[in-house]
Amino acid sequence: MASITQHQIQKFHKDGFLVLEQFFSAEECDSMRSQIQRIVAEMEVPPHCRTAFSTREEEQLQAQGSSDYFLTSGDKIRFFFEKGVLDEKGNFLIPKEKSVSKIGHALHAYDPVFKQITHSPKVQELGRKLGLERPVVVQSMYIFKQPGIGGEVTPHQDATFLHTEPLGRILGFWIALEDAAQENGCLWFIPGSHTNGITRRMVRAASGASTCVEFVGSEPAYDDKQFIPLPISKGGLILIHGEVVHKSELNSSESSRHAFTFHVMEAKGTTWSKENWLQPTPELPFPSLYT
Repeated sequence: MASITQHQIQKFHKDGFLVLEQFFSAEECDSMRSQIQRIVAEMEVPPHCRTAFSTREEEQLQAQGSSDYFLTSGDKIRFFFEKGVLDEKGNFLIPKEKSVSKIGHALHAYDPVFKQITHSPKVQELGRKLGLERPVVVQSMYIFKQPGIGGEVTPHQDATFLHTEPLGRILGFWIALEDAAQENGCLWFIPGSHTNGITRRMVRAASGASTCVEFVGSEPAYDDKQFIPLPISKGGLILIHGEVVHKSELNSSESSRHAFTFHVMEAKGTTWSKENWLQPTPELPFPSLYT
């Protein structure tokens, strides 16, 4: 893997994202995929936790709000499902390994394979080149984007869900574990959209509310023509600024689009919002990236 150049760093600051092809080896990608297969094979899902993950606001509030399962997943390894894969009794309608939407949110802390990738020397070197002084890992997710049913992710900014004071302190690392093309739901970005702040926040609801989280503000209507697709090969890394607007389409192809993603916060001079759904816990304070 070639080291990041000054020119690429400038491009990242201009666009709000950066593609680094072949950042991870095929072997590293395969080790993550086989590890997740083991995790899924051992997966036991309590019936009341079988909430489908959705990015549509009402469904999101309903599914996540009806259950502490999501809200308390920050320091655990938990399972979220695609829509329509479970019957009303919570039984799988399709094989369980094809039903999972994502696994989160502490793979980086509790799984040896994902921990090693997250803290790998090349990730740490990249952090230093980007000028991160005290980066901490706040969450991680394995995203499946299942063939034929992998749901769309509507346009959003990561800082909506991971809010900091000041803004500009959240950075996403998105690793393609398989080739990601337009057909199987690659990411799309609006270049330069990270410079306008955020318009919407997901916050913890007041205790006693009917849902656990609520949205403050609203997502503007984005012009589809502003988005550009970012196809990327297996092993490629996309750096994602916390405020850049991005999305992915439904996967209508016959190929999955596995990805491992984690978010880092520059902790120096930064306050993590107490209203964020995700909070560090005594069991899992946000670990330093540089360890």
